[in-house]
Amino acid sequence: MNEMDFETRIGSLAGQMDYPRTPDIAGDVMRRLRPRIGPRPFGSAQGKRLAWSLTLVLVLCSSLVLIPPARAALIEFIQIGIVRIFKPEATPPPPAPVRGTPTTLIPVTVTPAPTAQPLLPFLDRILGETSLENAAARVNFPVRVPAYPSGLGRPDRVFVQEVNGEMLVLVWLDPQDPSKVRMSLHTIPAGSWAITKFAPTVIEETTVNGLPAAWATGPYLLLLENGEVELTRLVEGHILIWADGDLTYRLETDLPLEEALKVAESLQPLP
Repeated sequence: MNEMDFETRIGSLAGQMDYPRTPDIAGDVMRRLRPRIGPRPFGSAQGKRLAWSLTLVLVLCSSLVLIPPARAALIEFIQIGIVRIFKPEATPPPPAPVRGTPTTLIPVTVTPAPTAQPLLPFLDRILGETSLENAAARVNFPVRVPAYPSGLGRPDRVFVQEVNGEMLVLVWLDPQDPSKVRMSLHTIPAGSWAITKFAPTVIEETTVNGLPAAWATGPYLLLLENGEVELTRLVEGHILIWADGDLTYRLETDLPLEEALKVAESLQPLP
């Protein structure tokens, strides 16, 4: 018998044999598992314990936000208008000297602070200088100017810059030294990148007319006539940032916070 005949014979015998019915293994397994994986309502004892556990977790998470140290750890910046303002990192105190260890005095070389340069040449390089009336006709928002301090008057320099929306920059010069800037006010529309590229550092959180505000420090961007972008600041002082609707305001001044708030809250439409 050759190999082909052998395979044919085996196949013929296999077809004549009776085989037992295949058991329903899958169905039996599913019937056993179904009671275990079925839904368990919260009305059961175990469901009630789960509900209480979830409620406790939510209460604990909410409590963390109310605790100042934990809130500071969770929230490292505040958002005012289009500005994200980062909180300063706490500086760790220097380690206390060990008793009995001699102290070595290290001479410190003090680098003098750079002398403030007159800003008039820089103001002449800023792009978009115009008159206050032309600026009011160009921008898509009402122009508001401060009425405080008394006698402040109209801004000495006015700029409108296209930064994904028309940004208005009002500049008042120091009457005692016209080469220095006394105060500047930026009105920035929503969507502008002019102030979001470099986030200032918050010093203190406050309010302007009941709206969230930040007393901060840091430079900002201005467009120059030669097409360059300058990271600068016009006043050696602080900045007060607040939002009103779709507009973000940035007041730069060397006044203390209390006076800066009076300036911000005195804004009124251009007469």
